[in-house]
Amino acid sequence: MDDLYARGTEYLRSSQKILIFTGAGLSTDSGIPDFRSPGGVWEKYDPSDFYFQNFISSEISREKYWKMSTEMYETIKDAKPNRAHMAIRKLEEMGKLLAIVTQNIDHLHHKAGNSPEKIIELHGTAVTVSCLSCKKPYDRDEVQERIRSGIKAPSCDDCGGILKPDTVSFGQAMPEEEMNKAMMYAQQSDLCIVLGSSLVVYPAASVPVQAVRGGASLMIINRDPTPH
Repeated sequence: MDDLYARGTEYLRSSQKILIFTGAGLSTDSGIPDFRSPGGVWEKYDPSDFYFQNFISSEISREKYWKMSTEMYETIKDAKPNRAHMAIRKLEEMGKLLAIVTQNIDHLHHKAGNSPEKIIELHGTAVTVSCLSCKKPYDRDEVQERIRSGIKAPSCDDCGGILKPDTVSFGQAMPEEEMNKAMMYAQQSDLCIVLGSSLVVYPAASVPVQAVRGGASLMIINRDPTPH
């Protein structure tokens, strides 16, 4: 263990282009449950209810989705960055942070004070909402008020289209621009640190692989084993 700590410290000291890759495990200390662990989100809900195709085709699925999403947002809204988030901000202050690539939708890297241009949210963010038809953006708290008033599946004021949080659901296309940026930074990095991710969700999990292919060292800090 001491040897691992010494090696990790040396990697941090010698690296100048650090790519941070974060997953749900990073935010559990902020009170946000992860999805797959015991007690996680998928013990309470059936993942099959939240496929994108079901969301756009079924009013019942949309109501289930918004119920789950509303509960999660209330937790996210009040969550505060933990020590790990603040350590990542410190790396930016030291001039060592190339970018943060996150699978998380909780906005905590922004709350921690990292520069927005350094943050790549591969799975989107829960703090904003958009119409799937006309793309009109909505403030999340405004939509939450509608739901509290009894609307179970809100729709767009302008076109009547379906409203959805700006997160990536099962079966929904990844944001191409964000994915391309993540792979570009992975190629440029000299150290990739994975924090709180099982590295089983693709294509996001291909980012650390790309970093290693580009010559970067890889550090993984996670509660459970990963495929790497």
